[in-house]
Amino acid sequence: MLDIKALRNNAKSIIERLNTRGEDFSYLYDVVEKDKERRELIQSIEKTKANKNAISKKIGEYKREGKDVSEILNSIEEDKQSIQTMQERLNTLDYEIKDTLLRTPNIPHQNIPIGNSEDYNVEVSTYGEIPHFDFEVKPHWELGKTLDILDFERASKIAASRFVVYKKLGARLERALINFMLDYHITHHGYEEVMLPFIVNEASMTATGQFPKFKDDAFELNDERKLYLNPTAEVPSINLHRDEILKESDLPIHYAAFTTAFRQEAGSAGRDTRGILRQHQFNKVELIKFVKPETSYDELEAMLSNSEAILKALEIPYRVVELCSGDIGFGMAKTYDIEVYLPSYKTYREIGSISNAEDFQARRGNIRFKRDVSKGAEYVHTLNGSGLAVGRTVIAIMENYQQEDGTILVPKVLQPYMKTDIIK
Repeated sequence: MLDIKALRNNAKSIIERLNTRGEDFSYLYDVVEKDKERRELIQSIEKTKANKNAISKKIGEYKREGKDVSEILNSIEEDKQSIQTMQERLNTLDYEIKDTLLRTPNIPHQNIPIGNSEDYNVEVSTYGEIPHFDFEVKPHWELGKTLDILDFERASKIAASRFVVYKKLGARLERALINFMLDYHITHHGYEEVMLPFIVNEASMTATGQFPKFKDDAFELNDERKLYLNPTAEVPSINLHRDEILKESDLPIHYAAFTTAFRQEAGSAGRDTRGILRQHQFNKVELIKFVKPETSYDELEAMLSNSEAILKALEIPYRVVELCSGDIGFGMAKTYDIEVYLPSYKTYREIGSISNAEDFQARRGNIRFKRDVSKGAEYVHTLNGSGLAVGRTVIAIMENYQQEDGTILVPKVLQPYMKTDIIK
């Protein structure tokens, strides 16, 4: 959430930077005016309360002197009505300001590429050689059906379209990747593993920026407590420290978490509906950081390197792209996408995003830290990254390691987990 004080003092520059997202954020000038009215109301309420209290003290004095107190009582009643009216307006302003700010995205970092679509994203680096096959490559859904390791028909029977049943070595590959990714990030990168609830509440969704803007994309449970299926491990991980004040010595905090994620994928009909590229349910290993503001961009680069290390170990070609202002996520100030090469698509496709939200989520979730017990608390910076999307890594392995006879070689680092070197 935007800092109302910063908006109050720098409205023009903040709105100009937000406009680089490709939308018009001039409505924030109205927020500034409402904030001004709100502060004036608070002063008026306090002044009227003070006046009412001062007059109230005269009642006893008037009675002792035998004076008529009706005028005082009328004045007190007028002040009470005035306070109530002003308080009702104040409540309305508080709600309108907060609701608007909750629906307003993060300010793009000043040094990211400017553009209104993915066409303006900038390639930062590439790794590995694009494979060349002397046979016609097959997409992962055909390989999965032929090898009987992916079953879409039975998944639709069990649930609905855009679900999958992993079978045999397909199921083992998915599980092997989860274990490999977690082991790698914990052992080589020093992350602390956490196992989180798959169900989150409304406050958790709001803190990370999913609500209220993207509520239609969530799976809501039929439960009076307003609970939702987790859309990404980012949500429960960030909310581990909601409404907490951390010690400076606690930072940085690095978490690695596996969860199954659930998304409606509203508005994505017709896009990537074949195979497992875009599913309603998918597995993901997520990296989360809580850090001091001055270190957050160094931490972002380190997190990017951590995620890249998984694909390097798997020996899969990929590239890193820095997203432009019109393509970054709602809550993020800067984002790198890691895109893996998929032979059947003849192009790179996203397999992970690495982002810095700065204090945007911390402000929504009230996550702070203290440098000194004698000083006030500051908001932490939060970062999140895919480490990686497991299903899309399965796709990358199936397509890049496919053989002419329809079998799939297993990357060397996965063979101890898979207990085989080939899927056939």
